[in-house]
Amino acid sequence: MTPEERRAELAESLAEVRERLAKACHAAGRSPEGVELLAVTKTFPASDVALLSDLGLSSFAENREQEARGKVSEFAELRPQAARRWHMVGQLQRNKARAVARWADVVESVDSERLAEALSRATTNALETGERERPLDVLVQVSLDGTTGRGGCAPEDVPRLADMITRTSDLRLRGVMAVAPLGGDANVSFDTLLSISERLRVDHPEAVDVSAGMSGDLESAVAHGSTRVRVGTALLGGRRLTSP
Repeated sequence: MTPEERRAELAESLAEVRERLAKACHAAGRSPEGVELLAVTKTFPASDVALLSDLGLSSFAENREQEARGKVSEFAELRPQAARRWHMVGQLQRNKARAVARWADVVESVDSERLAEALSRATTNALETGERERPLDVLVQVSLDGTTGRGGCAPEDVPRLADMITRTSDLRLRGVMAVAPLGGDANVSFDTLLSISERLRVDHPEAVDVSAGMSGDLESAVAHGSTRVRVGTALLGGRRLTSP
């Protein structure tokens, strides 16, 4: 596929996703401007990110630090003047915190105090060495099915983790994130997440982000207050294979 053909394919997919978002917002009585579209570019090349940037997107997400590191650098070379904001949305090990702090603008998958501590140290170091220019925005990932296999802390642990994050100097609490449980009712899951978010904002009014909804359930997420949907397949197509 030529770059021109790929651009046309991505433009068509982007138009379809934006139409879905617009309809979902209309049905929920919300403004489309209140829901951010986050392009999940994992397993896709930096050239696709560049084309999406040309089409008007500026928020991109990765879930593996090793893949993201090279892609962020390559994209910066391809589009040095383009606005961009990189999100880490995958499960993150503490030993990857220093590397992630060098390229991520947002980490959406903070689910433990130990990980938050590691990210805080890494961010402070990156600021001191000039590897980043501003504090790191973070979201608390919530597990909505009682398991930790896909990441996330228990709902009852959210307040304590949020309090700990706000005590750090270089992390900024921005809200919550969750993935709807496989085989579960997305409406019930996202309603639960909205309740958690509303309770969190009582003590942390700055934590307004609700990252929820993907290609298959974004309408439900929007109906239940999501402010950011994470879309990969519907935007970029079927997942490509990458080397480990």
